Amino acid sequence: MEHHICIFTGARPNFVKVAPIINAMRNTPGMNYLLVYAGREDDPTLEPSLFSDLQMPRPDAFLGVDCENLNELTGQVMTTFEHYLDRHPVDTVIVVDDLASTMAAAIVAKKRGLRLAHIVAGTRSFDITMPKEINRLVIDGLSDLLFTAGVGASSIATREGADHTKIYLVGNILMDTLRMNASRWQRPSCVPDGDYLVLTVNRRALMDDEAGFFQLLDVIAAEASSLPIIAPLRGKAYRLVAQHGGLSVVNPLSYLEFGWLTSHARGIITDSGNVAEEATFNHVPCITLNSYTEHIETVKQGTNVLVGEDAGRLREALRDMVAGRWKASSLPDRWDGRTAERIVKICQL
Repeated sequence: MEHHICIFTGARPNFVKVAPIINAMRNTPGMNYLLVYAGREDDPTLEPSLFSDLQMPRPDAFLGVDCENLNELTGQVMTTFEHYLDRHPVDTVIVVDDLASTMAAAIVAKKRGLRLAHIVAGTRSFDITMPKEINRLVIDGLSDLLFTAGVGASSIATREGADHTKIYLVGNILMDTLRMNASRWQRPSCVPDGDYLVLTVNRRALMDDEAGFFQLLDVIAAEASSLPIIAPLRGKAYRLVAQHGGLSVVNPLSYLEFGWLTSHARGIITDSGNVAEEATFNHVPCITLNSYTEHIETVKQGTNVLVGEDAGRLREALRDMVAGRWKASSLPDRWDGRTAERIVKICQL
């Protein structure tokens, strides 16, 4: 039986997650896919080496949507994606994560009567004031296939009324990409000899409170003064951390370079859920500058510790990290690098 699938991506991190799915589909007879990106072909967040690093093709289509206002972006994606599907009929649309563009694509797919699959379904912050939380609720509510990364996410989907026949605990797709590329990591030139820490910052709400953000940077610079701190950043994060001083701020690294950097670090400080998941896979101590994580497994089983935006809790965690005192960790169930295989097999049903 032939299957015609559209894989929709809305931002750079989505490509990291769909790469193993595309690889699995290439090796499965009867699976035909189209890869669509909501943004521009010259999107500055997509470094030239990204697709070759991930061993995947460039998107078949760039919708060209580029705006800051989330409601405007949602409308533009709905319009352009609708026109794209008019010209390229498919039977299934796969969406990833929780962006406004992801929600827009999900709405278009269901209005056209297409089967909708959501990768990383069932993740919640339980904070309805967060735009991404609204996106998650809408996408999961519309989806025919809910692909979850862990038992907790599957339980959330069940509690919210999703039919159990729609929910599939397939594991964490990010682990597939890490396993595929672990032997290909490239040591970046910014890495010093000996131990070092890594800082990544991307969350807008964290940086909008500049006084509070600088207080956190004060703690990091003071408590980790014995170790180099490498911070690959862009945009506002680059400007603020460079302005603070005391840390080695570098331009964003390629995927393969960043993989080497984080997998060999003494520890990581981040506000990114994806980076915390990667740290758990690599058994690298990780401090998350947030009060919640979409994947609580990284805390319960993994190396992750949540400190919120609390300078005192950050100080305590950093002291343990620098001293080499950290909790034992293990990999959560089905974080085994076979998630893409499970997803493709289910899409064949």
